[in-house]
Formats: sequence, C-alpha cells, structure tokens
Amino acid sequence: MALGAAAFTPQLEHGLWLLAASMTLVGMSASVFNLARQKFLTEAVPVMFRARALSTLGGVTRIGIFIGPFIGAGIMQFAGISGAYWVGFAGMMAAAALSLTIPDLVAPETSDGGPRPPASTLRSVAASHAGVFLSVGFGILLLSALRASRQVVIPLWADHLGLDATHASLLFGLSGAIDMLVFYPAGKLMDRKGRQWVAIPSTVIMGTSLILIPFTAGFVPLLLVALLIGFGNGISSGLIMTLGADFSPDNGRSHFLGIWRFIADSGATGGPVLLSGLTAAVSLSAGIWATGILGFAAAVVFAVAIPRLKHRRNY
Repeated sequence: MALGAAAFTPQLEHGLWLLAASMTLVGMSASVFNLARQKFLTEAVPVMFRARALSTLGGVTRIGIFIGPFIGAGIMQFAGISGAYWVGFAGMMAAAALSLTIPDLVAPETSDGGPRPPASTLRSVAASHAGVFLSVGFGILLLSALRASRQVVIPLWADHLGLDATHASLLFGLSGAIDMLVFYPAGKLMDRKGRQWVAIPSTVIMGTSLILIPFTAGFVPLLLVALLIGFGNGISSGLIMTLGADFSPDNGRSHFLGIWRFIADSGATGGPVLLSGLTAAVSLSAGIWATGILGFAAAVVFAVAIPRLKHRRNY
C-alpha cells in the first residue's frame, strides 16, 4: 500500500512528505517480512539442508533485484516514473496473496509432555546470547558493511574513470549476473563442509577486489574486478541468515533473529557512511581501500568465531 501511495507523489505539489512517509513504511514492512521469511525457513527446513534453503532464498531475492529495474524501466516508458512504484505495488500484492497459501508451522510439543518454557524477552535473549552477538555478530556487521559499500563503489569508480552511464550500468549488471549464478553451490558447500568454507573465502575475495579497484584505469580491468566482487558476494548468499538460524535458540528465536537483523542493517548503513566520510576527508581511493580492509577483518572474525563442522555428513 505504501508503494501505491508513493506512485501519486510525482503529481502532488508537496509530494515529498508523502514519499518520505511511504518509504519509511516500505522499510519497516521489508524488515518485518525479511524476519518472518527467515524464521519460517529456519523452522520448516531440516538442519542438514538449512544453508541450501537460505542461500536459495537469498539468491532468489537477488534475481528479483536484478530483473525488477528492467521491468520498471519498461513500464516507465508508458506510465512515467510512477510506473516503477506500480511495479513494486503489484509485486508486493502478489507476494501477499502467495503468502496466504503457505500453511503455518505447528509448534512442537515438549518431549516429556510438560509445560512449555516461559516466553523469552528481547532483553533476556540479548543478555543470554551476548557472546554470539559480540563475536559472530560483529563479523556479520562487517560483512553487511562490505556488501553495502560494494554497490556504491563500482559506479563511483566508473564515474571517476570518466565512463558513461551505459558502461557503468553494464558493469553493475554483469557483476549482478555472476552474483546470481553461484548461490546454490555455495549453500551446498556450507551444508557439507561447514559455514567457514564460504564465510572466509567470500569476505577475502570481496576485500581483495575492493583493494584492487583503485588500481584499475579502464573499462576492462574494472569489469574483471567487478565480476570478482560479484562472485565473492554471490557465494555469500544466505550466509547472514544461515548463521543467524544456526545460533538462534528454540525459545526466543524471533527476538534473536530481530537483533541479528538489526546488527546486519547497522552494518549496511555504516559501510557507505565510512566510504563517504573517508572519500570526503582523504580521497575516493582511500575510502575504497578502507572498505576492502573490512573484508579481511570479517574473514578473521569468522575464522575465529564460527565453529567448524565436526562431523561431515554425506548429503
């Protein structure tokens, strides 16, 4: 509904306030929706298939993000800029209708038939799992900052090199295409070998790629680095959700995943802020290099904090 309201803002004289309110509601609704889908899959899918399921969820989301702008651009040729909002509105209504067909999960009874444990609170979950939030959660914050910054870095450096909008869009599109192709193999690897097998390489690859960007001086070198970034980000598809599911308790899972999502969103907000601040204070290259270092820091955190898979399963 918020996207439908936003579609009318271009025709209103003071539509900025309506647009701001609409986008606030979109953000709030998206957070609730993302949390609900993660909790559902965490409980609906067996643990042995968890990483594959959540990586596929992340990959499907990436596919939607990739094709959505093309659909919106096509509709805007006939309906103007409001057409993009109507595409979003139609997509959300379809998602809502589809959600109505998904059955609710039945809460399992306790093994001894006794009463269920008392309901948890946000404060109790935060206190009892503080060690996880301060260790693996810090790695998640760094990874989110890295992911958010990479979306800004490619077009910024393309503009720095004097590339036109067409070439910049091509760079971003091809990087996104690589991103979409590797999510399922990465999830399967996490299920079979352990989460570290994806968490560490993905952050190292993205960190290395960002370090290399300031050394590129043309379209082709930048394209190769952009493809490498896409590969690194693609294999990390679903990683944040999978780790959140792994560490979440049965009692208080919603509270735990809510805090987990807040940590990830904080990193996604802080990464571009760090990039812009260092760019303004020093240079664009310095900002990109600092962002790349976040990848290596995240790899170190994951290497230390994520437990290794003790028993290898053949599935």
